[in-house]
Amino acid sequence: MPRQLVAGNGKILVNIDQHLQIRDIYYPYVGQQNHVQGHANKVGIWSDGHFSWLSSELWSVHTDYHKDSLVTCCTAENKQMGIRLVFEDGVHQRENMFLRRIKVTNTSKKEKKIRLFFHQDLNIYETEVGDTAFYAPDSRSIIHYKKNRYFLFNALFGDNGISQYTTGIKRFQSAEGTWKDAEDGSLHINPIAQGSVDSTFSVEHEVRGEETVEAFYWMTIGRNREEILALNEYIKEIGPSLTIDKIMIYWRRWANKSPLPDTDLEEEILALYKRSLLIVRTQTNENGYIMAANDSDIQQYNRDHYSYMWPRDGALVAAAIAKAGYQGMVKNFYRRCAEVLTKEGFLHHKYNPDGSIGSSWHPTVGKDGKEQLPIQEDETALVLWAFWEHYKETGDIEFAQSLYRSLVRPGARFLLQFMDEELDLPNPSYDLWEERRGIFSFTCSAVYGGLMAAHSFALLFGEDDRAARYKAGAERVKKGMENHLYDQEAGRFLRGIYLNEENREITKDYTIESSMYGLFAFGVFSVNDGRVQSTMEAIERELYIKTPIGGVARYFNDYYFQQTHEVEKVPGNPWLICTLWLAKWKIAAAVDRNGLKQCREYLHWVVSHAFSSGVLPEQLHPFSGEPLSVAPLTWSHATFVDVVVDYIQAYERLE
Repeated sequence: MPRQLVAGNGKILVNIDQHLQIRDIYYPYVGQQNHVQGHANKVGIWSDGHFSWLSSELWSVHTDYHKDSLVTCCTAENKQMGIRLVFEDGVHQRENMFLRRIKVTNTSKKEKKIRLFFHQDLNIYETEVGDTAFYAPDSRSIIHYKKNRYFLFNALFGDNGISQYTTGIKRFQSAEGTWKDAEDGSLHINPIAQGSVDSTFSVEHEVRGEETVEAFYWMTIGRNREEILALNEYIKEIGPSLTIDKIMIYWRRWANKSPLPDTDLEEEILALYKRSLLIVRTQTNENGYIMAANDSDIQQYNRDHYSYMWPRDGALVAAAIAKAGYQGMVKNFYRRCAEVLTKEGFLHHKYNPDGSIGSSWHPTVGKDGKEQLPIQEDETALVLWAFWEHYKETGDIEFAQSLYRSLVRPGARFLLQFMDEELDLPNPSYDLWEERRGIFSFTCSAVYGGLMAAHSFALLFGEDDRAARYKAGAERVKKGMENHLYDQEAGRFLRGIYLNEENREITKDYTIESSMYGLFAFGVFSVNDGRVQSTMEAIERELYIKTPIGGVARYFNDYYFQQTHEVEKVPGNPWLICTLWLAKWKIAAAVDRNGLKQCREYLHWVVSHAFSSGVLPEQLHPFSGEPLSVAPLTWSHATFVDVVVDYIQAYERLE
């Protein structure tokens, strides 16, 4: 179940599903140590002898955010019970606390006693073993802890605090969890439990007919009891309502810090642009690591997740965010890349949010039994390219100088050395989709862009000899691409080639591949080059999904989450980033404002397939349009930001 709502501040991340249940709590990093692991933290309502969880079909739920803010605005209504709820959820921009304001409306004409039940199901340190949950009478709250991870939960309904509470065993032997105890509208008090535990508590209030009363629920997180109690007192002193208002104001001002120029882009596109900036912010660690996605349900597919920083995703996200004017948000990304760069000058497949190397499926031994580097070379190259894009936006020469020796020079040295002397192309490595090993147009384009970035940095710092070597290396790659990756007979570029290193035989890969947008995006060839144009036209013609859903596939006969073998009709599932790459090409190639009109249609296509909350998935079902894989995908949101900025710049250029 993709995550409909996310809230975070770079240290904690809270994911909420379509039933307004908390499903993931990450701390102390975005993406690392998920203390819920996808289990539903339920919300229930009792009134007039009837009880219902919000996940029941009796509730009609609509998920959304307040405009230009990371505070949610969701409605849930149960007409049978005569109750309507409005949820406003947010994570404080600085402190480790999550708050909910719930406006409870009695839609009937008679007075009702209404009880709200909140269920906490934590797996602290990502395991159920050894947790403790207890009621703390001094703060009138429920606390869960293990080692140096503490979570405090509290609530108010009107002026009434917690009225009933219990703790107990969950998912062990026959114990289902304390949530089951709530279903008769009351709880059997149990003040403490240890092991595999959960907790449930309630708050209640008399609500007159057609009256609305505010309730509040909050969580504070820290390394010890003192920290969470101090944050609890902070909320009570300022007031949970005012605290939520301050959170809303902060994020609204953050999203609007740079006014957008006037264009013909509709409000719904601009709204998703700002929403995308905000969501990327929630997926970006304070230390600089940019997470691909943090939807823990993907673990059901292959027992792993997307809570890693791929340097590829990170570089493309960082470049887009800097282009949108949020350079400070991604500055630490380059510092972290410099820190984890190997002594040889390359970056590994992916990283955890603490800088350790992530899981990988790239082998260090090839099919011939010989040692090989388990890397995607485009990841190292893209970081250099993005770093120069960052400098162009900021002009921050001191920051560029601080990483020139530790990031740019060793990275560029690796790109120059990791080269096939005969082909004038990079040595084989894994493609950007992490599926096959060879020499690919996207990788070569990224290497060209990385070397040209190093060339520009070297010129900036007066190292003309190095600059000349970097440029010569880039031109060498371009020459190799023209000789080996452009196919005269096909009249377009190839996805790649495969080199038999024993006999030097080359096998051509004619598969149509959307990532070949990199041919112009990283500066190798002009967007007006006929060879680029024929390649992009082939992508549009052969990878567009021929169903009412539309969109563009990654490549022909894409197997990942494949829904049909009718590949002529559905070459693969529609991916948002791939569809946006086609829009990026059309924007770059537009010669007047009329030429931008079709580009706007692609932006509207993305808007139409966003969740009601504005969250974007990775890919869609080609027949139903339902989201597949993870959501939100940081790369999807950043690519939307990138293409909207491209559009705005083109609109001004073509005036």
